[in-house]
Amino acid sequence: MIASKDKIAPYKVGQWLPSDQAFLETWVQTHIEEVEANPKELLPIIEEFKNLIENDPELFMYFNLMFDQVPQKPPYNKTPTNKPQVRDYMHMLKLLNGVMTKAPEFNKTGLVGFPINAILDWPMATEAGYTAFLNTKVNKQLKKILNEWAKYLGSKDSTYVLSDDPKHGWFGTDAKNAIPHFATEFKCDPSAVHYGFKSWDDFFIRQFKEDQRPVAEPNNDSIVVNACESSPFRIAKDIKLRDSFWIKSQPYSLQHILNGDSNTEKFVGGTIYQAFLSALSYHRWHSPVNGKIVKAYTIDGTYYSEPLSEGFENTDGPDPSAPNNSQGYLTEVASRALIFIEADNPEIGLMCFVAVGMAEVSSNEITVYEGQHIKKGEQLGMFHFGGSTYCLLFRPEVNLKFDLHGQNPGLNSSTILINSKIAEIVK
Repeated sequence: MIASKDKIAPYKVGQWLPSDQAFLETWVQTHIEEVEANPKELLPIIEEFKNLIENDPELFMYFNLMFDQVPQKPPYNKTPTNKPQVRDYMHMLKLLNGVMTKAPEFNKTGLVGFPINAILDWPMATEAGYTAFLNTKVNKQLKKILNEWAKYLGSKDSTYVLSDDPKHGWFGTDAKNAIPHFATEFKCDPSAVHYGFKSWDDFFIRQFKEDQRPVAEPNNDSIVVNACESSPFRIAKDIKLRDSFWIKSQPYSLQHILNGDSNTEKFVGGTIYQAFLSALSYHRWHSPVNGKIVKAYTIDGTYYSEPLSEGFENTDGPDPSAPNNSQGYLTEVASRALIFIEADNPEIGLMCFVAVGMAEVSSNEITVYEGQHIKKGEQLGMFHFGGSTYCLLFRPEVNLKFDLHGQNPGLNSSTILINSKIAEIVK
């Protein structure tokens, strides 16, 4: 079953950022004005980032060059002096500082679900930005910053956006039009304050009611179901052990997706199914098959990396809402979770679910344990604010017939409901 999409605004894929670049620039400018009107000392975690940049000669060079390398021409400059909106790394730090005590407001005209991504949009598309945002020390610090922001998003202070404000509240008129069946689909109490949610994160990881999203043929081990409420992005076959994942076509590279796991060789020549999640949707992961959890763990990675082929080196211009066009590339480099499942059906055997964190608080929380037997449609884990793509990996011996509900995979595909059939084994 395909979920209908509300035609309220043209969003970038997944609805995390607006497709109208002018709106995104307006949001950044408004944030700049708010920060400048209410100057605050840098929080310790942001001050720590400043010290890292200034005390490391390579990072100091890159974080200066990335702003110099943003072209000083429209649409990349939006100031009277022909400079980028985000002027330098100190300006960047002040803007990041301002995000740390903000939660995403609803806006039907253009939801900015990735506020930090919006701040870094153009610098991350430069050569210096490409190098800096692959740096292990930078990503370690970004993880600390994002985890600190997660504390705020998990606090009651973040509930101010869970209001009935008609334009910007998540239970206001505009939001109800965008998510019309919220109260009937999700566990909540419309009579309670904030519908009973204790924080923004509590709202974000909301659960469906028991009668929602039934599992397709739960006792048929030949049916594979959708592991996330998501839209199909790509199906790739005959996957190589190593491939040039950073080039324009972004082929999959198993050695890097699976971080050299001991099971990697078993998937060489196999199939990958990738799909992306919507900002307005459900963010928990369910098992696509009946089987046993063989191995489950998380991998640290990047948060704001995009390949040069999608940056300013692209002859068509940089991806204005990166990392949308970099989803294949991110499977190799981003923060992610790997869950290996030995399916009850021997014709599937060992498979792997890969949750890929994209930008912001890409916290991949695994809720199953090794050795656990799990039923198709049972929870595997969840994304905490952030994370918007996932993969299913199958061995080359598995003969799959995909059912994408009358559509082709790609950036314009529609949401297939979680627990719906997406493939079956062909003998």
